[in-house]
Amino acid sequence: MNIVLFGPPGAGKGTQADNLVKNYKFFKVSTGDLLRKEIEKKSFLGKQIKNTIDQGHLVTDDIIDKLVEEVLSKETSNNNLIFDGYPRNLNQAKYLDKLHEKYNKKISCVLSLKVNQQIIIKRILGRKICTKCGLTFNDFFNPENDKNHPCGVGFLSKRSDDNEKTISKRFTTYTNETMPILNYYKKQNLLSEIDGMNGINEIYKEIQQIIDAL
Repeated sequence: MNIVLFGPPGAGKGTQADNLVKNYKFFKVSTGDLLRKEIEKKSFLGKQIKNTIDQGHLVTDDIIDKLVEEVLSKETSNNNLIFDGYPRNLNQAKYLDKLHEKYNKKISCVLSLKVNQQIIIKRILGRKICTKCGLTFNDFFNPENDKNHPCGVGFLSKRSDDNEKTISKRFTTYTNETMPILNYYKKQNLLSEIDGMNGINEIYKEIQQIIDAL
């Protein structure tokens, strides 16, 4: 079972993907992770990617498609993947379908977390990540304390791009680019829309029901 997970920045799709990895033994395919790993390998492709990012440009579809195909081509991946952050446009969605056909796999469902912009802004502005353990907290919804975070407040940091102007721009970009993809999957009867305004556990229960039904 392969799943595509959508949601605007701050919708909590990363948290839900991690829950699915933990409880269903899925493997998360994150384009951000794939790009970082390739850069760390210092391969020829990795150097190209780093140079592109350092110049402030977006990595091309061709490079991202190639990294995704490397994952799908492995026999060990089987049909237990969660795509988080891919596809980002309609061309990538169509290419992903071709890859599944090429390697005899299939997309079982597409999940879309729906959250309004004001909640997204609070989720991201309040977000803090521990540089030691990797846990994420939020000043508004899930504040850090001694019980849930023994590492201490000294390890918490905010991302430099977590500001309201950047968030609004990313939300608009996501909406404009994602709607055609969601309509594409809707026509294939693969799309399930989930109320991302609910609590983390409520959202996860709804996702579980969808997956268990499949």
